[in-house]
Amino acid sequence: MSDKKLWSGRFNEPTDAFVEAFTASVEFDQRLYRYDIEGSIAHATMLARAGILSEDERDLIVDGLKQIRQRIEEGQFEWSVELEDVHMNVESQLTTAIGDAGKKLHTGRSRNDQVATDIRLYLRDEIELIRSEILRLQQALLDTAEREAETIMPGFTHLQTAQPVTFGHHLMAWFEMLERDRERLADCNKRVNVMPLGAAALAGTTYPIDRHYTAELLGFDRPSENSLDSVSDRDFAIEFSAAAALIMMHLSRMSEELIIWSSAQFNFVDLSDSFCTGSSIMPQKKNPDVPELVRGKTGRVFGHLVGLLTLMKGQPLAYNKDNQEDKEPLFDTVDNLKGSLKVFADMIPAITCKPENMRRATLQGFATATDLADYLVRKGTPFRDAHEVVGKAVALGVSKGCDLAELSLEELQGFSSQIEEDVFQVLTLEGSVAARDHIGGTAPAQVRAAIGRARQRLGGE
Repeated sequence: MSDKKLWSGRFNEPTDAFVEAFTASVEFDQRLYRYDIEGSIAHATMLARAGILSEDERDLIVDGLKQIRQRIEEGQFEWSVELEDVHMNVESQLTTAIGDAGKKLHTGRSRNDQVATDIRLYLRDEIELIRSEILRLQQALLDTAEREAETIMPGFTHLQTAQPVTFGHHLMAWFEMLERDRERLADCNKRVNVMPLGAAALAGTTYPIDRHYTAELLGFDRPSENSLDSVSDRDFAIEFSAAAALIMMHLSRMSEELIIWSSAQFNFVDLSDSFCTGSSIMPQKKNPDVPELVRGKTGRVFGHLVGLLTLMKGQPLAYNKDNQEDKEPLFDTVDNLKGSLKVFADMIPAITCKPENMRRATLQGFATATDLADYLVRKGTPFRDAHEVVGKAVALGVSKGCDLAELSLEELQGFSSQIEEDVFQVLTLEGSVAARDHIGGTAPAQVRAAIGRARQRLGGE
């Protein structure tokens, strides 16, 4: 292979070796090879239809590109830093294989619109893979929530026991977070699936190309509208990274709860040994490494979002070399997001719930205090007065070291004459959760109804 670059006609001196390595992107953008070849096959097909290439030249190019793809997949392709990027490596090998016909492939396009197209094709596929992993995690949550629809646990505000809920209800909150994430990615994909190819370097091309036909061949919804914007736009990558950051934020919140719940101090759940490790010095330890690592990777993904925003904020139109720096953060975001979702979808079904510990913790925090206030309101007591009555009853419970349900009727009636024997129906944990029997409530019947609706939503796609 000649060391002369395919674009070097303008230059009299060779590129410095360090500068050559510093500006090359092939070490990381070679993962785009499949999309680069897919785009080139569509481009050659369009050029032949427009009469810019002969059918024989098209066939030579398409066959040559398919052979290169096979060589790459078999590990028989030699990547060259001197050729800078995935585009020039493929084109150079194509020209070596088929001769002058290979040199005609780049007619009517630039690496600027070529790389923008490759990234969109790549991201379009990755979004579908990520959405399928979210779906798998959601299905695991639904199965677990159904199993634990009646398992009572403390609901928290400020990490203080607030009111009884069910574990199934809590898991359905996680489901809803992920459903918004899945919807966001579907919406993001509408802006990813727009084709820049044909914008050339920045102004379009003088050749009679058919961008609508190329877009159809590549499965894009439409070609982009403005050539300057086409080659310089990375909004779609930033929007995806923002959606990814939200997903990771949700996974991090879930991780934090799993870490807390599996601690000896809470002991609400047990994580499978497959997702934990031991200590090198303390033999009793079982560390929740997978949730901790997902929580840590969240900061990494957040950083990539900020990095991409910063990359773009000072760039004038149109393409600038800065944009070479868009790929590594995008690739790393995709890799870490997919990995985090996969491990969560595998981990959730393996969680063992400890209902007795959850129940004991719920009883320690006067979780039915609001139920007592609501009971008094239904008896005609103004809410603020009811609030004061319950506060005094809680104070008595604190002094005696017992829950409200363990106070005697006489003790409770000492705070309000409206309290009667039926009060104990609302002071039980089961009575408390069952009373919240409306859409969105924690009553087991409502949890099961929510699971049914969720399964319909997932099945409708």
